[in-house]
Amino acid sequence: MTVLVAVGDSREGQAALDAAIAEAQKLNTGLVVLNLSLSPLQLPSIPDGLEVRTAERHGAEDRDPVDAVLDEIANDNAIERLVIGLKRRRPIGKAILGSISQRILLEAEIPILAVKVN
Repeated sequence: MTVLVAVGDSREGQAALDAAIAEAQKLNTGLVVLNLSLSPLQLPSIPDGLEVRTAERHGAEDRDPVDAVLDEIANDNAIERLVIGLKRRRPIGKAILGSISQRILLEAEIPILAVKVN
């Protein structure tokens, strides 16, 4: 079993990474950190004994981040849990605009730990 975390350049991404590290430690398993940003990822200090692999979003710069997450899940059979960060959205924003997190929640076929950031 492995935990996958989708990390972008945001507070939500950092919150997801922190939660994923804790989840991987709790489950005594490895962690895959998928960098959804287009810049190098700065990882915090990783606890001793935690096996971490980083993955980059491949393809064109405008590649859909949702596709990158779903492809990572499809290509690694060991991934059995996904951690994502969510930001608080107003009702009108939910009705009019889609979100990456919402699409992942609807399309991923593995359990998801969603971390909400206010």
